[in-house]
Amino acid sequence: MRKILVLPLSLAVALTLGACGDGGTGPNDPGGGGSGGGRVIVADPSYANVIQEIFNRRGCAAGSCHGSALSAGLDLRSGSSYANLVNVQASQVGTLRVIPGNADGSYLIVKVEGRQTVGQRMPIGGAVLDNIDLTNLKNWINQGAKNN
Repeated sequence: MRKILVLPLSLAVALTLGACGDGGTGPNDPGGGGSGGGRVIVADPSYANVIQEIFNRRGCAAGSCHGSALSAGLDLRSGSSYANLVNVQASQVGTLRVIPGNADGSYLIVKVEGRQTVGQRMPIGGAVLDNIDLTNLKNWINQGAKNN
């Protein structure tokens, strides 16, 4: 009798653990969390629909980070984030946070890739950005960092 219960119990545990994770329900779930989650790489991403969503979903715009706390003087809340990023001097180093057309030279990308020499990799305490989020950020910057 004991062996018969092992399989259903193992299946229940696997299903329960599979339901945990990034908030997405599969590769086509819009607004999912970590890798996958219905998000796709966009060649020319919209700031309002793709980039701001990354800041919101990843907790970057939260009050204790770049929300009301204004860590490093940076506000990433909707309605304020664009003006705080593009062609704005980073407080920690002598470079711009976002240099339109130059993702690799933009301090935002340096921080999320962990190439910074000052401070910590972003986002703090969270998982590193997956390929989808990182590529969309880079594509947005390389396409001119438009406020669209």
